[in-house]
Amino acid sequence: MKDKVRAIEKINTPIPEKLYYKIGEVSDITGVEPYVLRYWESEFDIIKPPRTRSKQRLYRKKDLELILEIKKLLYEEQFTIAGAKKRLGKSSFKEDRKPQAERSKKGLTDLLEGIKDELQTIKEILE
Repeated sequence: MKDKVRAIEKINTPIPEKLYYKIGEVSDITGVEPYVLRYWESEFDIIKPPRTRSKQRLYRKKDLELILEIKKLLYEEQFTIAGAKKRLGKSSFKEDRKPQAERSKKGLTDLLEGIKDELQTIKEILE
């Protein structure tokens, strides 16, 4: 009974405002053991925390929110891992996890095209 009370308290624990969290901090916040977090990384493609030079995982707030969602699906709603993958594949988490480079690629291309147009205008003025 005490374990269930602790698990419920962990669910309601607010996520501290930080840029990055180490695996131990994520474990404390979410109430999920580190070995389970590592296993979920291998099962769910959308959990990909970057690593430091010393190979420590650095989770972001979005990763924590995703882990809490996975925990809810698996433990509270009794989904299988395959079922949780399907559910998450349909949710907004999938779109949020696009790599930063892909999201900013279009913006960068637009910026470079604008600069190119301005340079061509300046060249025409100088000629």
